[in-house]
Amino acid sequence: MIWPFWLGVGGAIGSGRQPFPWIHVEDVSGILAHALERDGVSGVLNGVAPTLNTNGEFALALAASLGRPAVLPLPGLAVEAVLGAERAAILLEGQRVVPRRTMASGYKYHYPDLRTALDNIVS
Repeated sequence: MIWPFWLGVGGAIGSGRQPFPWIHVEDVSGILAHALERDGVSGVLNGVAPTLNTNGEFALALAASLGRPAVLPLPGLAVEAVLGAERAAILLEGQRVVPRRTMASGYKYHYPDLRTALDNIVS
């Protein structure tokens, strides 16, 4: 996903308005360690960041972190042609995921916002 952005031709997928859950890898491992080390933490903990972003916001933030533009969206028809309608729906419709139980368990995110996470990853 990063190569088109490095080349300055990245952009949103489809309309860009679909929810786009994301998480920094340090928070994935942090949630796992938190769940293993704390008494009383059990069940499913959603491994997503606490901030809700759209795919368009993600594309703009990634481009900004790389110092590149986000000018060419990937058309939904192209995604459907390559992946098929059912698989394309995952990218084109998105899924709104909120980590309620993860936050309620007391986990503190290292990278709760998109720009900070992406700046850390691409630096």
